[in-house]
Order: sequence, then C-alpha cells, then structure tokens
Amino acid sequence: MAAKNKNSKQKRAKKPADSGQSKNISENRKARHKYEILDQIECGIVLIGSEVKSLREGKISLDEAYVRVRDGALWLIGANISEYTQASIWNHDPVRPRKLLVHRKQFDKLAGKAIEGGLTLVPLRIYFNARGLVKLIVGVGRGKKLYDKRESKKKADVKRQIDREMRNRNK
Repeated sequence: MAAKNKNSKQKRAKKPADSGQSKNISENRKARHKYEILDQIECGIVLIGSEVKSLREGKISLDEAYVRVRDGALWLIGANISEYTQASIWNHDPVRPRKLLVHRKQFDKLAGKAIEGGLTLVPLRIYFNARGLVKLIVGVGRGKKLYDKRESKKKADVKRQIDREMRNRNK
C-alpha cells in the first residue's frame, strides 16, 4: 500500500459561529412586547437563492410570523420576504412556509415546551452570521397580560428617566 498524502486529507478548521461580526437583518420588536421570552435558540433556515438576495437588501418582515411544529420539524410561517426584483420568473412566494434547521435535542426541548406548557414559539431576530449563513433566533414565550405590558412599560420609562438624570448629573 502506498502512503497517502497528508495534505490531500487535511480538514479545514471550522470558524466558530460567534467569532466575527454578524449582520442583523431584522428584529421582531413586537414579540418582546407581546410575550415574556423564557428561552431562546439559534436555528438555520432553508431558503432559495432569490430569498437570500432579498434578505441581503433587508426586505423581510417578522411582525406576523410564528413558528409551528409540523411533521417532526419546525416551520417558520407568516414571515414575508419580499420578491427580489432581478429574479424575474425564478422568484419565490413571499409568504411561503420555511423549514427551520435545529439539532434533534434542541427540537425535542422546544417542541416539548411548546406543546405541553402551552407556550408559543416566536421568531425574534434574523441575521447573517460570520460565515454568511442566515440564522434565526427563535424564542419560547408566554403571552403577556395587559397589566404585564403596562408594568414592563412603566419599568422601561423609569429606567430611561434614571439614565437621563444620571447623564445630566455627570455633565
């Protein structure tokens, strides 16, 4: 047997996902207002070419989007990725369901919480990671009551006022 060339079989070192900059595409601010976020998880998302190009232009709306467990997988439903103008006939459907990619353990954890606990899976943020892949942060949330929303708004107002006073005091 001939000795194999070591250089031909060398594996490239993978870059850690967090090292480097990630480019934020969109954030779902309404979700933080409507839900108390208990847990978060990072997911990949299955997209076609014109959707990625449209995302690079920042044309997405997560306001009415939600995540469902269907056929043993997570699906992003209701996210509106606008059509890419240069794609012509090869364009995509703007509101089609998109499959989310997660590890089996993460899926079991999320699905169990969503089904048994009566919690909701909501998309919080979509971004390009350091390697240029589209990632989605999904949160497990419990719906806030009206008095909870008022209380969190009151806390934010008080914090903002204290910060303002501290800045003015330091000048």
